[in-house]
Amino acid sequence: MSSEQSAPGASPRAPRPGTQKSSGAVTKKGERAAKEKPATVLPLLGEEEPKSPEEYQCSGVLETDFAELCTRCGYTDFPKVVNRPRPHPPFVPSASLSEKATLDDPRLSGSCSLNSLESKYVFFRPTIQVELEQEDSKSVKEIYIRGWKVEERILGIFSKCLPPLTQLQAINFWKVGLTDKTLTTFMELLPLCSSTLRKVSLEGNPLPEQSYHKLMALDSTIAHLSLRNNNIDDRGAKLLGQALSTLHSCNRTLVSLNLGFNHIGDEGAGYIADGLRLNRSLLWLSLAHNRIQDKGALKLAEVLRPFELTHTEVVERRRLLLEKGTQERSQSPSSSRHGDSKMDREKSQMVGISNSALVDKTDKAQTMKTPKGLGKKKEKSWELAKKEEKSGSGQSPTQGTPKKEDATKAGKGKVTIPEQKPSRVKGIKIGSREKRSILPESELVVEATEVINPLLEPVEHRDGKVFMPGNKVLLHLNLLRNCITEVGLEGFLTTVQYQMQFSKAKSVSKGPVGLLWLSLAKNCFAPQCPAYAIIQELMLPRDPIKAKLREDEAMAFFP
Repeated sequence: MSSEQSAPGASPRAPRPGTQKSSGAVTKKGERAAKEKPATVLPLLGEEEPKSPEEYQCSGVLETDFAELCTRCGYTDFPKVVNRPRPHPPFVPSASLSEKATLDDPRLSGSCSLNSLESKYVFFRPTIQVELEQEDSKSVKEIYIRGWKVEERILGIFSKCLPPLTQLQAINFWKVGLTDKTLTTFMELLPLCSSTLRKVSLEGNPLPEQSYHKLMALDSTIAHLSLRNNNIDDRGAKLLGQALSTLHSCNRTLVSLNLGFNHIGDEGAGYIADGLRLNRSLLWLSLAHNRIQDKGALKLAEVLRPFELTHTEVVERRRLLLEKGTQERSQSPSSSRHGDSKMDREKSQMVGISNSALVDKTDKAQTMKTPKGLGKKKEKSWELAKKEEKSGSGQSPTQGTPKKEDATKAGKGKVTIPEQKPSRVKGIKIGSREKRSILPESELVVEATEVINPLLEPVEHRDGKVFMPGNKVLLHLNLLRNCITEVGLEGFLTTVQYQMQFSKAKSVSKGPVGLLWLSLAKNCFAPQCPAYAIIQELMLPRDPIKAKLREDEAMAFFP
């Protein structure tokens, strides 16, 4: 019995080893399949994701290019490119809306609160705000980045996706955590961008080395620079003043400079004033909300009216005058050898020969009157060129004589247009600043030392000292909320009175006439101060905005 029982008992036990073998084979296949899947699929996907950004060709759509480059650089969460929000028009509730609000379902109010809460969180997410031209995604006009740190890797991505933006005009960085190293990287990015980029704003980015002056280098193309709220002190102001102008170099592209909300004091204002002595391109300057007192205010007011040249500036002026006279004497013999016939003279006029050579040829031909200023200039010797007053007075007749030639030639009807073009080019060579925009940038760079060097301007001699007429190119000066008292106010009153007299005397001719807008409010003097009241009265007719408003009001009153 026991054997019989064991036999049937052995029969159900017999298949167990078989089942174990089959299950073991199944588990081995599953393990093998699990091992093969990550080896064949996942690594390939991982290798395809981080492709090098250099292989990507940008399409000119910032939203697409930036997202793709961030993905290729390994970013999983990166800022989104969105349109810059515009302020909404003022909302005026109506009776119908108020009635609907009372009849609203409470579930609707709950969903609205949820949406508003979500929108608040979305507001604080890092974004790249852009302004488009005519709602075209490829026509990004301005870029705004605010409140999140821009790392060097992000700047590297910008160096790839910003150059294709052909209409980019402005870049605004507000509290992006710039450092001196990332500022250098940002400056290397600027030349790669479109030639239309003219405005840069770096606000709320204090730097330990205060190297903002690098943005105003001689090869810079920035026209509008805003450096508000960067903790710039007198040391940084010194670097900025030297970037505006020195005795041997000058910034020629910067038009507006905003230094508001910084820590600039009297010493820093003096450095800025020194930069304005020989700078003839800056039109707009803001030093609002700083720490400037009377000493710095008097320095700024001094350079806006005739000021005395230092000994170093006088020596440099004499050197420039001698160098200019040497160049003119070296050109006159070579120019007299050519153009004996009338045809040669007309050909030389077409290719834009210099004014001095043109006068030599017209003297030989005796077909036109020789200007007296040019004749005197050719006869000057080395000793006469050394005297500043004669050299200075010899410049203005030279600048005015081409107009006489043009008038006589126009009357005779001989090649008037080709003759006007070289006369304008060489007329501006002496220092007329109002025609600089007529010339292309290449010509301005070639004749840079002669076009806008203020040391070659006419000067005045008094008591053995040389006085320059002062900076009359600056049109807008903002000194709001500083520490200026009535002492500094008197300096600006003297400046405004002088510029008013100068503009009246120069009302017929063109050229810079001085300040059109001056803000001295919220300083350490009473608003009823007599000097301040006189300044306000004198500046009122010069303000173009207020003059336009008065004109519009008059037209509305007398249609």
